[in-house]
Amino acid sequence: MKRIPDFLEDFSKIMDELHNNSRFPETKNYIQHGNITVYQHCVFVAYTSCKIANKFNLNVDKRSLIRGALLHDYFLYDWHDKNKPVKFHGFKHPRIALENAIEDFTLTKKEKDIILHHMFPLNITPPSSKEAWIICLADKICATAETLRLQTEDKLDSIYSF
Repeated sequence: MKRIPDFLEDFSKIMDELHNNSRFPETKNYIQHGNITVYQHCVFVAYTSCKIANKFNLNVDKRSLIRGALLHDYFLYDWHDKNKPVKFHGFKHPRIALENAIEDFTLTKKEKDIILHHMFPLNITPPSSKEAWIICLADKICATAETLRLQTEDKLDSIYSF
């Protein structure tokens, strides 16, 4: 992959920024699919998004693509908890993730679009940016792999050492 090193350099810088300036590390405390944490899922989605953009030689806003992917599930609660305060997680978590991200970051229009519309078509408003469409697809790929236990936490080390 010819451009993947460029993506990975940006990826590392953004990961450091999120670790040092937000509640992003808290996502390690919540399970997303199978035994994969929300943190791991978001890293997998960001990496898969970069691979898609690279494979198809797409001209994307790399920073918005990576930040949006890492923050797309920034809802900060355990959606598996039967006593959770949020009902209909699949429909509501994008808005909650966006609200949390806005509290912690200054977001671009694309980053907001990514976070808010990544659950299309479950939520009926489609993404409006190329980056959001890529992450919408990457999220489905990663969620399926995690649910079927094809994506394991040991693969995270090859993407990002934390």
